[in-house]
Amino acid sequence: MMFFRDRLNGSSSSTIRSHNLSTILLALLWHENISRVQLAELTKLSPTTITNLVTHLLEDGIVEEGTSSAQPRRGAGRPRMALRIIPEARYTIGVHIGVGHVRVALTDLLAQPLTIRSFTHPVQQSPMGVLTQIADNVRKIIQQHNLEAERIIGIGVGASGLVDPYHGVNVFAPSLGWRDVAIRDDLQAIFEFPVVVDNNVRAMALGEALFGSNQDVNALAFVYGGQGIGAGFVLDGQLYRGAAAGAGEIGHTTVIADDGLQCHCGNRGCLETLVSEAAIVRMAKEIVARHDADCILPHYMTDDAPSQLESIFNAARDGDAATRNMLHECARYMGISLANLVNVFNPELIVMGGFFADGEDLLMPVIEATLRERAFANLGQQVHLATATFGANAGVVGAAALALNAFFYRQGDMIAG
Repeated sequence: MMFFRDRLNGSSSSTIRSHNLSTILLALLWHENISRVQLAELTKLSPTTITNLVTHLLEDGIVEEGTSSAQPRRGAGRPRMALRIIPEARYTIGVHIGVGHVRVALTDLLAQPLTIRSFTHPVQQSPMGVLTQIADNVRKIIQQHNLEAERIIGIGVGASGLVDPYHGVNVFAPSLGWRDVAIRDDLQAIFEFPVVVDNNVRAMALGEALFGSNQDVNALAFVYGGQGIGAGFVLDGQLYRGAAAGAGEIGHTTVIADDGLQCHCGNRGCLETLVSEAAIVRMAKEIVARHDADCILPHYMTDDAPSQLESIFNAARDGDAATRNMLHECARYMGISLANLVNVFNPELIVMGGFFADGEDLLMPVIEATLRERAFANLGQQVHLATATFGANAGVVGAAALALNAFFYRQGDMIAG
């Protein structure tokens, strides 16, 4: 199945104005407190265009102008006035749909979460049941902050599985048992603002590229570890989705061809059967079942433990040899997979989120060493590895980034009227 978006044929004055406005907004996002002169130099737009569009943004309360901290020398003329985006001028809703859990956040124009609500649900719950709960949480957030509809630019949804972003459909989410769920249309039937939907890890990649600590990177890969393993790619500031919007499904690359375990996707030997939260918990239970005398893991993996994965990490940190060896092997497989990713995609930066960040001390040294050893030529030495900027909020920040990108920063006519 191929997903196609509408392509522009030619341009109009409104399209050019929208593009210029988006250029200015992105410049203001990435260069806080910048003067009009600096803005013109940076964007290559004429001073007249800058003046006209900045005036519009000032009138709409999107930006404000104040004295720049970089003052000219005494006698060098008037101090420059610096422009900055007003974060609370508009808001967006970010929805992260994981496997059995959902987080809904209100964010400002910088994707900073102001309120987060969350709920869990049985993985067998119907998609409509989950979407109904999402809508209820969105309403409660709007009521809590007493927001008028025109202050909300839209809803961004990051969903697990294969997503058609051009029609807002969750095509296949094997971990949830979802097929062809029209998330965008169902939510837009309830709310009066626009909705954009994409894969949740792809959304996290966009959030990292737009609002993270590495905004000057041209080729970024975001790899997330949870119940599954997924990746998102950003090239020159734009999400790369692939022909069928399936780019990044590295969890379903085949690692063990013949005798691998059955994956929930239907194939055997997928990376997720070796490196995922479910795989780590499964292997930890196998360690416990061996009843080794020197194994301390059973004292950590108790029924009342709040997180089995965190219990496993803690046992390894406290010296359980079998657990450490198991995590070492998981990290080695992940490093091999990242080496393959580097050979194909050649990113400048790989950002690791989810349990890779939570277990950074246990996993990342082996992952990095294996990547650098296995990648072709010197490609492994050139890539930089980092953990996610936004930690546990990566999902909702990424989802908000989808809406901010689609309806604000790269759709200037959304606020230009």
